[in-house]
Amino acid sequence: MNRSARVALATFVALAVLVAFHWRGAPAPLLAVAPVAAAAADGERKILYYRNPMGLPDTSPVPKKDSMGMDYIPVYEGEGPDDSGAVAVSPARMQTLGVRTASAEPVVIDAAVRVVGRVEVNERAVHEVAPRFGGWIERLYVDATGDPVRRGQPLFAVYSPELVSARKELAIAERLAKAAVGGDDSVRDGARRLAEAAGERLRNWQLPANAEARGDKIVFSSPSSGVVLDKKAVAGMRFQPGETIYRIADLSRVWVIADVYEQALARVAPGQRAVVLIDAYPERRFEAEITYLYPTLNAPTRTTPVRLELENREGLLRPGMFAHVELAAAGSEPRLAVPLSAVIDKGDRQVVLLVEGDGRFRPQEVKLGIRGRDHVEVLDGLASGDQVVVAANFLIDSESNLKAALASFTEPEAAGAKRYQATGSIDELYVDENIASMNHDPIPELEWPAMTMEFGMASAAVFDGIAPGEPIRFTFEDRGNGEFVIVAAEKRPAGGGAR
Repeated sequence: MNRSARVALATFVALAVLVAFHWRGAPAPLLAVAPVAAAAADGERKILYYRNPMGLPDTSPVPKKDSMGMDYIPVYEGEGPDDSGAVAVSPARMQTLGVRTASAEPVVIDAAVRVVGRVEVNERAVHEVAPRFGGWIERLYVDATGDPVRRGQPLFAVYSPELVSARKELAIAERLAKAAVGGDDSVRDGARRLAEAAGERLRNWQLPANAEARGDKIVFSSPSSGVVLDKKAVAGMRFQPGETIYRIADLSRVWVIADVYEQALARVAPGQRAVVLIDAYPERRFEAEITYLYPTLNAPTRTTPVRLELENREGLLRPGMFAHVELAAAGSEPRLAVPLSAVIDKGDRQVVLLVEGDGRFRPQEVKLGIRGRDHVEVLDGLASGDQVVVAANFLIDSESNLKAALASFTEPEAAGAKRYQATGSIDELYVDENIASMNHDPIPELEWPAMTMEFGMASAAVFDGIAPGEPIRFTFEDRGNGEFVIVAAEKRPAGGGAR
């Protein structure tokens, strides 16, 4: 493999590892470069090893550069990776990053369920004027939709031949009954039956109590105060029995129908207080109360309608208006909670950075409950008084994930990397990159045939005094993940066998 292809491959591997970090929820090591500055400030700390600046599974006991010319980063004693991902941050770095902490403590969570809805007419305050007899509208007293009306106000006058006939029959029967007093019993009984029949017809038509007779015409009045929502009446038109002529609603108290998502239904119940916000009056907050939770679910939207009632004495709320509804669902009971900014959501789990003291932070998985505007309830994972990071936590979490990953990368070395010996010669050295291209003889322990391959170098001094092509005996380590590093080499007499 030529040098340009090898550099391109190394660059691709570095980028692939960065993508893998993000895919696993471990951000790129933004904070990881900080130990270099710390080393300059504290030169007496012991350096354990140097790690790859791009997060690749590669460490070195001596300073070196990667394939892109970046310096390897020193790891100091006390900063070595561990499986827990705990991170130590110096006071200077904490100040630079703006690290802030807060306590997990009981608070009353503002966990209002926020939904949208619409203002609608109070169905219980809707009245329809629909005569049970047919006739003609002679005159209109209220002639426009939307007009306000008051109870008892005249609406329209009608003429109905059937009504006139029934009323005349009743009058005649009443006169006959009076004239038959003391007379023939059969005449008196006939007049009585005629009066009862005419009266029953009038009662079946259920003339309103406030209907006023003006000659042959009947004037209908409004059954309640409100506004005219619908008017079909036109002067001179004929109407059929049961046809709605006016529809009137009292808007002094209106409904708001809001759609609550399925997952929030358990937190909503009748009797809860709510606040309604209307776009037309952004400075106003209208108090409301949940009066009914509908028993059906809208399958396409996964929502259930909730009905709220609120006063509208000023007439500001108009049916059809868009409404924002905040349902007070958390109550007034304090709950153990942390600020929302303390939680790092990794998709399948949520963690916080727990302060352990002396500048150390440890990722702590938590189970969350009710989520409020500023705080979220913690059901498990923290105790009251625990300190968590609320600012710069993503940078610390990035370092934590990197250190936990390095711990898994360096486990084979910690247990003792296996060493092998081989014979061969140097094909070419890339000192700046600590890479040696070697022509080696068969290595039976690894079942390798004789071939030319690249090895890493523990240091550039491994091949001091050895020129390419000279027969040598060398020792290399298997550091895992396909990384083989030459740690020692010596010249051997030409034709000498492997040790």
